[in-house]
Amino acid sequence: MTAISDLDIFARVARTGNMSAAGREMGLSPAVVSKRISQLEDRLGARLFQRTTRHLTLTETGAGYFKRVVDILSLCEEAEDFVSRRNTKPRGLLKVTMPTAFSRLHIAPNIDSFLARYPEIELDVHIGDAFVDIIREGFDLAIRIGELEDSSLVARRIASDTRVVCAAPAYLDRHGTPVDLVDLEAHNCLAADTAEVWRLEGPTGETQFHPHGNVRSDSGEFIRELVLAGVGIGLLSTWDVGQVLRSGGLRVVLPEYRAASSAAVHAVYPSREFMPAKVNVLIEFLANLYGSEPYWDKDLDLSKVAQVRPAARQISRRVGKAGPVAATR
Repeated sequence: MTAISDLDIFARVARTGNMSAAGREMGLSPAVVSKRISQLEDRLGARLFQRTTRHLTLTETGAGYFKRVVDILSLCEEAEDFVSRRNTKPRGLLKVTMPTAFSRLHIAPNIDSFLARYPEIELDVHIGDAFVDIIREGFDLAIRIGELEDSSLVARRIASDTRVVCAAPAYLDRHGTPVDLVDLEAHNCLAADTAEVWRLEGPTGETQFHPHGNVRSDSGEFIRELVLAGVGIGLLSTWDVGQVLRSGGLRVVLPEYRAASSAAVHAVYPSREFMPAKVNVLIEFLANLYGSEPYWDKDLDLSKVAQVRPAARQISRRVGKAGPVAATR
C-alpha cells in the first residue's frame, strides 16, 4: 500500500512542477524526491509525469490520480485536526492566499497579534490578485474581495467593501464633474480586473454602468495610482482610499451611487465537514477585527468628501478616445 508520505510528495511535485521545489518544502533532496516518485510510478504501473529538462507536467493518468490524492490528503488533515482540536491548541502550517493591497493595509499590520495569540500556528502567505484554485494549489484559506462566483467552496463574509466613484481634484478641474450616469459616460473611467460593468446601487435601485477609458489593468493598485495621478475616474474601495478621501487627495463623484452591496471581503475555504481549527481561528480573528462597521469606514462621511456638482448637466469633454491599453503589474 502506498504511504501517505509518498502521496504528499507526489502532490507537492504536481503543484510545483519541480522536484527541487517540492523537496525544499519537505526538507528532502531532489534525488530523494525523484526516487520516491519513480518508486510510486513503479508500484502503480503507470507514468504520472511527463519529464523534460526544465519541468514536469502531469500525464492524463497523473492528473486523475492527483485529483484523488488531494481528496485523500484533505481527509487525513481533517482526521488529524479532529484529534488536535480535542487535545491541543490550534497549530500547524496554515497556507493562505490574499490580495495584494488589502493584505498590505489590513492584514499584515495585525499578523503579530494573531501569532501572539496562536504561537503554534505557522503562516505560509501567498500574495497576488490573480484567481487561485485553492483546492488544486493546496491552500487552506483564501481572502477574496468583490462578488463571488458560485462554486463548491464555502465563503464567509468578514467585512463590507464599500466602493465609490471617485477622482482626483486635478482631473475634475480639467474635465469637469459628472452630474449623473449619462454624464459619466463621457469621462475616462478606468476599470480594474478587466471589469466590463460597474454594478451600482443608487436612488432607483441597482443599475449597470459600462466604463469606457483608455487604460484597463488586472491590478487594482495600478488603477488606484492612475486615479490619484488624475488620469481618470475609478470605482475604488474605501478600505483602500479612505485616508486619501479624508485628506482631499480624491473626491467622491456621484455620491448617491456605490458598488452593489453584494461586494464584500470574504474568507473562502474548501467545503469540509471538519474545518481545521487553524483555519477557523484566523477567520474569527479577522471577522472580529473588522466587525460590522470596519474601522476604515468609521468617521468617513462620504457626503463631506464629495465633489460639488454644477446645478445643471454639463457636457463633459471625452478624454482618452483610444482603445483600452492592457497593463501589467
